[in-house]
Amino acid sequence: MNTLVIYAHPNHQSLSYSFLQNVIRGLSENPQVKEIKVLDLYEEKFNPVLVFNENKRRRDMHADPELEKYREFIRWADKIVFVYPIWWGRPPAILLGFIDRVFASNFAYRSKGGLLPEGLLKGKTVDCVSTMRGPAHYPLFWLNNAHKVLMKRAIFHYVGIKKVKFFEFGNMESPKGRHDKKLNKIYCYFRTVAQ
Repeated sequence: MNTLVIYAHPNHQSLSYSFLQNVIRGLSENPQVKEIKVLDLYEEKFNPVLVFNENKRRRDMHADPELEKYREFIRWADKIVFVYPIWWGRPPAILLGFIDRVFASNFAYRSKGGLLPEGLLKGKTVDCVSTMRGPAHYPLFWLNNAHKVLMKRAIFHYVGIKKVKFFEFGNMESPKGRHDKKLNKIYCYFRTVAQ
């Protein structure tokens, strides 16, 4: 199982970074994992801004040479793991901009003329590991599960990825947030997960 880990937090002293390290540690000990690649969007200085003009047309995004390296990461991966905080009820803008730019038509999906396109990333799986300041059930009760609906249905199902698992950890700025227990849960999951 080739595994791509995409990290979207600007601070390597953050709790999100500790979750990233536990994801990597678990995957490194997992006999099902053939190879791991880590893509740190902030370290990469990834530009999340879409540009369309006379030189950059939306219909050509799937072939933009600036993004080929990232498309190759996605093609290569059997499993994609996203590690990010939830800010304002959704992932950071840099991660959504990555999806905007890389998951382009004729790469991640193809129009069939009907209501829904054909997803071109079938067979891959996704795990989302996210942290937030508020209570764990805040997105469900206050935001009608907007985070999961966005990531699972609006993005991943749209491009053909049907198996999506979420770890949403709340109260992460509280000293009673049980950080060690949550970090260990992530480590144990990725040490044993198979596709």
